[in-house]
Amino acid sequence: MAEWPTGRLLSTAARLVEHAWLDALDERGLSHAGLIALHLLGEEPTNQTDLAERARVENQTMSRTLDRLEREGYLLRERDPRDRRRHIVTRTAAGSAVWESTRSLESDVFPALTDPDGLRHALLELIKAGTARRWRP
Repeated sequence: MAEWPTGRLLSTAARLVEHAWLDALDERGLSHAGLIALHLLGEEPTNQTDLAERARVENQTMSRTLDRLEREGYLLRERDPRDRRRHIVTRTAAGSAVWESTRSLESDVFPALTDPDGLRHALLELIKAGTARRWRP
């Protein structure tokens, strides 16, 4: 591996990290989309359409994510009494607990790094450079 090009190292590391991340979420009954939804939901009830907009996904996509979270007992969806077409979404105590359990997930899943800030900075630079090359005006 010491002779591998940086791109191959980065690609391999990304796949391994993603697998570890998804396994850790799955152990908690979560998907990546579910984690995002619980994060965006916070402690305040909101509606499904607002969550979809904030997550930048279609309402139908958010609906499927919320279905799974509801089956796991992490949230409740109830009809909005002011507008029966809308659902009000509320995180349950179990949803808050599982959200809190993910707060240390990054440090639990990823290896200890000698310079995590340096790695973050380098990754941000790679993303900026790749984005600029890929989507030039």
